Amino acid sequence: MVMVNRLEGSMSPYLQQHAQNPVHWWPWCDEAFAEAKRRDVPILLSVGYASCHWCHVMAHDSFEDDQVAAVLNEHYVSIKVDREERPDVDAVYMEATTALTGSGGWPMTCLLTADGAPFFAGTFFPRAQFLALLTEIARMWREDRPRVLAAAQQVVAALGSAQVPAAAGPLPQPGHLDAAAATLAGQFDEVRGGFGGAPKFPPSMVLEFLLRHAERTGDPDSITVVGTTLEAMARGGIYDQLAGGFARYSVDADWVVPHFEKMLYDNALLLRVYLHSWRRTGSRLAERIARETAEFLVRDLGTPEGGFASALDADTEGVEGLTYVWTPAQLREVLGADADGATALFGVTASGTFEHGASTLQLRSDPDDPAAWQRRRTALLAARTARPQPSRDDKVVTAWNGLAIAALAEAGVLLDEPRYLDAARVAAELVLSVHVVDGRLRRTSRNGVVSGALAVAEDYGDLADGLLMLHQAGAEPYWLAQATALLDFALAHFADGSGSFFDTGDDAPQLVRRPKDPTDNAAPSGASALAHALLTASALTGDLRHREAAEGALRIVGDLGVRHPRFCGWSLAAAEALVSGPVQVAVVGEQAGGPLARLAWRERPPGAVVVSGEPDAPGVALLAGRPLVDGAPAAYVCRGMVCDLPVTAPEALVGAMRARSRDGFS
Repeated sequence: MVMVNRLEGSMSPYLQQHAQNPVHWWPWCDEAFAEAKRRDVPILLSVGYASCHWCHVMAHDSFEDDQVAAVLNEHYVSIKVDREERPDVDAVYMEATTALTGSGGWPMTCLLTADGAPFFAGTFFPRAQFLALLTEIARMWREDRPRVLAAAQQVVAALGSAQVPAAAGPLPQPGHLDAAAATLAGQFDEVRGGFGGAPKFPPSMVLEFLLRHAERTGDPDSITVVGTTLEAMARGGIYDQLAGGFARYSVDADWVVPHFEKMLYDNALLLRVYLHSWRRTGSRLAERIARETAEFLVRDLGTPEGGFASALDADTEGVEGLTYVWTPAQLREVLGADADGATALFGVTASGTFEHGASTLQLRSDPDDPAAWQRRRTALLAARTARPQPSRDDKVVTAWNGLAIAALAEAGVLLDEPRYLDAARVAAELVLSVHVVDGRLRRTSRNGVVSGALAVAEDYGDLADGLLMLHQAGAEPYWLAQATALLDFALAHFADGSGSFFDTGDDAPQLVRRPKDPTDNAAPSGASALAHALLTASALTGDLRHREAAEGALRIVGDLGVRHPRFCGWSLAAAEALVSGPVQVAVVGEQAGGPLARLAWRERPPGAVVVSGEPDAPGVALLAGRPLVDGAPAAYVCRGMVCDLPVTAPEALVGAMRARSRDGFS
């Protein structure tokens, strides 16, 4: 029988990268497992993603090698999975990898029985080690199979007995949030910002929690953690000082050298944090970073169909960081006599801060001459644009587009940039028109064609959150109706019966374990994303079902959130909104750009909801029963469905909002 590589027709850019390998790859499908049973061979499962540097290294080193391919093709059925397309598969087998090895990462390499039970797992393997492993496992499969099957049974049993934190504690109380903030202050890197050592990841969700905490309490430690970290990241090499946008993480503790891939979810989350910081502090640095990050999203990640691509690769022509780094000689070639000033300003040294004498660009202090700095920056960006560019993973992921929709919609209102709001609307229209098939949301699309992968909990939560922000931005009932429909589906098909949520729906293909993880990773978990959206929806509609569901999912905060707050930032942020009300502001007689509405958006606490429009606008629950005052526009400030008397003067609105939530930055 002639076997072939079956990835050619895949919609995933990551799988497409392996379509010409000599390995006879299969996508994740029932047919692959049936083939393993028919041939009576184990399965090699390889999981990665398109912008992963070490995934590329292992691909070139092993999967393009004829000797490795020969062993795999003879003794295994090989399955390739894009973790961004199938986060459920990734979650289950990453749990196995972590249990077996004590750590995880990508590329993830697992060996499975034909029933999907893992019996060996690891991450990156050099070719010689990988060949030896494959050869030995093939021998054991033939000669000592009971031992292999026993190992698989032990792993599956361990996965089944793993204790997932239960959402069965008390409702979040201010004391829980105070304790979580204190724990974070104790873990804070006071010198460099952020948490922990190298590698250092942008703690976007934790910073959002601390912003909200400071809003409520005025806690100076939370203010310091947020301000120091945001400035350190913005001035370091992790931030693209020429084009805007953040890399996924810094390989050092000082934010100097990034792992150069740029992810949609990171930049969407960080846009909101910088936006909220600017709103509360007036920081010009935070405003600039917010604007530049929004521009990066629209310019560099926008797809022709109107959505947002997943990522830009870390590598260019197989070399990590090739597009982004500079030597002093390269600066002189572009800037001529201006190069000396730029070299000092951007921290470019003769020995280099990266590799081979090249440096990442930093901006440790503001330039003395902003106009000259902007000229240099424009010239360098033009020169960099002429270089080879990193590949783009242009698949549209529902959850990450939801995060971008929310961030850009809010940025459009706060920064008075209609283009951002327009981009958010177009992306939302694309996802709703392409990703919903027979009433069921799908995970990804590419080039306007939807994939078969079902959406997971984070997709429902994050997309609903984005649609709810669009509703607030324009008081359009369509977005509210679509968001609540998504949330109702999630309640019916993802709820775990104990107050939280499974990561997959009850209609999803069965794996060796149904994944459920309430903790955040690089993006919000499914449970925390749904809690956020459910709480916002309840504040906009008054639907107590949604509030009760949010409260159930947030009960985890009193235990896990206090003990491990770095992994519960999004739930903690939602809990801050919960203990504050959330605050609701209804402005009648004005659109979003009116004076009262503009002030409400600028002064509102994070987590609050704001809607402005005509009294009793059809389908806009927050405006119902709230008339004009003596024929003039008015604002109603509420907390927990209890409202103050309406106000018509801007200063009265500010006083009412601050009375409802103490301003810790004033």
